Amino acid sequence: MVEKAAETLRYGDEDLNEFRILVEEKIAEAEDRLNYYLKQLNEHGQTEDAKVRGLDDGFNTIETERLSTMASRQKKLIDHLRNALIRIENKSYGICRATGNLISKQRLKAVPHATLSIKAKEAARR
Repeated sequence: MVEKAAETLRYGDEDLNEFRILVEEKIAEAEDRLNYYLKQLNEHGQTEDAKVRGLDDGFNTIETERLSTMASRQKKLIDHLRNALIRIENKSYGICRATGNLISKQRLKAVPHATLSIKAKEAARR
């Protein structure tokens, strides 16, 4: 359901609740992944002994960087998703920040932290 409020179309409370559940599920998944990456980083740093370090130092560095990058991406995703929850609370969720129009439900279900409609995203790429 779409409601008209103060000349801006917005999603209704029922839709916002549906999106809240989706975003909360995505946050839980992202936090699980982040914890996994952090655990891997911790274990990776503790299992190195002097012989292995000398032979596989390059591999260990690459693996540590890979895990650090993946953990950083998960932290960033969690931040974006938490911001989406704030927009849901403010009832501004799903409104394109460039056009002021509603972002399609399909896009929000695929990318729940989206702040741009597909048209606005494509225009920004050009």
